Amino acid sequence: QVQLVESGGGLVQAGGSLRLSCAASGTILGSYTMGWYRQAPGKQRELVAAITRTGNINYADSVKGRFTISRDDAKNTVSLQMNSLRPEDTAVYYCNARKSSPIRNYDYWGQGTQVTVSS
Repeated sequence: QVQLVESGGGLVQAGGSLRLSCAASGTILGSYTMGWYRQAPGKQRELVAAITRTGNINYADSVKGRFTISRDDAKNTVSLQMNSLRPEDTAVYYCNARKSSPIRNYDYWGQGTQVTVSS
């Protein structure tokens, strides 16, 4: 049973920074693509950033240059450093672990952590 637990959310003023962390148990993350998604009220969940097991990284255009995703497979964690936060970054942020196979993807999700950016 894969379990992901996020931490680090909170309330911050625009221009501030937060660091989200995701700790995994029940599996070894080294074989997974890890990602951070977010969902704002009334909107669909969207990809923020993802990092493959080989270190390839993808960011949403809206966060490029401001957010940095990293992983520490030895500690079984993935983090998201968020700088220059904007009110539009306000959302619930979810950690995702994805293992791909030729037949299907296996997705695991954390419970989410709230990030609120005040103007």
